[in-house]
Amino acid sequence: MTQGMVTYRGGRIFDGAQLIDGHAICFEDGQRVAFGPDADVPDLGEVIDLGGDIISPGYVDLQVNGGDGIMLGDAPSVETLERIARAHRALGVTRLLPTLITDTPEITRATIAATIEAIRAGVRGIAGLHLEGPHLSVARKGAHDAALIRPMQDDDLAELLTAADALPFLKVTIAPENVTEAQVTAMAQAGILVSLGHTDADYDTCRRYMAAGARCVTHLFNAMSQLGNREPGLVGAALSCGEVSTGLIADAVHVHPQSIRTAWAAKAAPGRIFLVSDAMAVAGSDKTQFTLKDRTIHRQNGQLTLADGTLAGADLDLTTAIRVMVEQVGLPLEAVLGAATKTPSQLLRTRFVTPAEPDCHLSDLIQISRDLRTVSALE
Repeated sequence: MTQGMVTYRGGRIFDGAQLIDGHAICFEDGQRVAFGPDADVPDLGEVIDLGGDIISPGYVDLQVNGGDGIMLGDAPSVETLERIARAHRALGVTRLLPTLITDTPEITRATIAATIEAIRAGVRGIAGLHLEGPHLSVARKGAHDAALIRPMQDDDLAELLTAADALPFLKVTIAPENVTEAQVTAMAQAGILVSLGHTDADYDTCRRYMAAGARCVTHLFNAMSQLGNREPGLVGAALSCGEVSTGLIADAVHVHPQSIRTAWAAKAAPGRIFLVSDAMAVAGSDKTQFTLKDRTIHRQNGQLTLADGTLAGADLDLTTAIRVMVEQVGLPLEAVLGAATKTPSQLLRTRFVTPAEPDCHLSDLIQISRDLRTVSALE
């Protein structure tokens, strides 16, 4: 816990909607005690000149498969979750959904139990759980193990409904090929965020599943039916349905910057595009490879691939994603910061705390360098 009093000035402060210049913010023992125009906030305690850096609410990442050299499914435990959360906090993420990619029923149950235990123990940063599979489409499996992909059975649904009751938040990525509309409705009614992904379903099918309760799409453009001239696919459904928000891996590898710009302009409101890292075990480490179900994943030139070149998650942090969105896609920084903070926070259905609010704490905030290349937690 930060002790004493500290005043930050000389930078830009993101309040969730806009970047505010010429303001200062002061904290005492970590709690915000003053915020306003420079002239109205005296130099209290230690004075830190931000030198043009940005103070922002911490990132919220809804797709984190691993970090600190380990994948969530390698050893689902409180210790694993602590390691992953710690690695991503160093990358500016203050809240995350640890994500289990397609695995066995035993590993899935162990992951749910470990996440429940971690949240009860107060592990910092863990906001719930994201299960990406196993009820996906083999045709769009990506790096998921086809041998473990299967239809959702009654007992699978029952376990998910029980997990939703025990967790503060549960997100489940599914494909219409292996899940029924009735199952989607049951999950949605239980408070689960149902996300469509890893599917070859056509546009009409995807819209039916959205009407049944799916309110999210997993990593737009990747591992899904594409937008075509006669068949809009899941991409078209994601962009045209205002009730749905969609994650995006903005590394300029998974999706071309011009495709991102087009999708951003086309997205129907109130749903929005939000940024995800899709981070794997290498996040927060210097590892050059790791194993995924006995398959070696290679890290090179900002990409993670199987031996055959299939992308296997992303070698990405959200500060880098923001820089890509601003410098290569050409979007306003304020809008992009919202896509890494406010939009995913709203999907979590939790209060989004900004520097402008009296109950803001240092632990809620991060400092982003003005060149969008480094980030640090304020506490």
